[in-house]
Amino acid sequence: MKEENLTPAKSSLRIGKPQLKLLEQLCNACGVSGAEGEVRSIVLEQLKPSLGKSPLWDKNPSVDVMGNLIAHIPAKEQPSVKVMLAAHLDEVGFMLTKDENEGFFRFDVIGGIDKRLMVGKAVWVGKEHIAGVIGAKPIHLASEGELERSIAVEDLRIDVSPENKSKVNVGDRATFAAPFQQLGDSLRAKALDDRLGVAALIELLKQSYPHLELFGAFTVQEEIGLRGAAAAAYACSPQVAIVLDCTPAYDLPHWEVDRGKVEETVYYNTQLGKGAAIYVADGGMISDPRLVRHFIQIAEEQGIPYQIRQAGGGGTDGGAIHLQHEGIPTIAVSVPARYLHTPYSLARISDWQSVLSLVHAALMKLTPELLTEER
Repeated sequence: MKEENLTPAKSSLRIGKPQLKLLEQLCNACGVSGAEGEVRSIVLEQLKPSLGKSPLWDKNPSVDVMGNLIAHIPAKEQPSVKVMLAAHLDEVGFMLTKDENEGFFRFDVIGGIDKRLMVGKAVWVGKEHIAGVIGAKPIHLASEGELERSIAVEDLRIDVSPENKSKVNVGDRATFAAPFQQLGDSLRAKALDDRLGVAALIELLKQSYPHLELFGAFTVQEEIGLRGAAAAAYACSPQVAIVLDCTPAYDLPHWEVDRGKVEETVYYNTQLGKGAAIYVADGGMISDPRLVRHFIQIAEEQGIPYQIRQAGGGGTDGGAIHLQHEGIPTIAVSVPARYLHTPYSLARISDWQSVLSLVHAALMKLTPELLTEER
């Protein structure tokens, strides 16, 4: 197979107006864990043109019992490698749990959201994106003791107004009402985690990889325990898995006091503007070292900006994928973003481009020989 010399400048996979428009559509959709249908429909609509034009696809993407959307592209050359690309559809948010009349609803938090960020935030509720607000007792009426203690979710309500109470129901999901916005080379939205990965996976699936049997898995319920990924990986049973996600960047100009000393923070996880974040290890998985070497070598050969995500907490769908069957060699590559799981996350277009270019180039040069190397 002839190897392509892909660099960020030469790659056909360029982020332009169509990709940004798609990302905006994905981010503005509501897809809280367990209710990813709106996002899944956008993905399917994007893949349909490829299904009609390309002989690569063997059949329409399928939706399994969990709600994962899985596309399959058979290999056209032998020997081949069976690869699963995964990105999760869901986002953090809320679920209405009790109707307290007059448009007030109790709710539970779905996924990891800091309670300090909730009070007074606008939300979209249900499939119709009904406007609401997370309300609490105003500071004017709160006692000193109430102001000193951390507010509890039980003290909060989602208020959709009496006029809209009949338009929402217990069980409906809600998410932050925070429309997508481009700020120069930066992107701001509620659900860059992981709509950046979803949009990248869509673009990657439109390309040709004759030497690969490719599964594109758009997974569900990642934010509440990697549930969809476990089922998808078991069904696909790939030889290699690559997870596309969005990872926290803790690169603020912050100083920490430790034992009386003031020291600049050196734990930043990832940094904006430094390129694709390649995982070596996180809270749920140690990446396959052969894949780590492959991705680093490709990045350096092609001049694609990259960084090593600092090992530590957190995790991706890879934590569930790599444990299926006898074990699946897995790696995660992420776009760094600040303020994840808040109304407004912030990422750089250049980092997103680096992830897209790196994964594409790594796929083009992925051969069966890689799996015969020592770990």
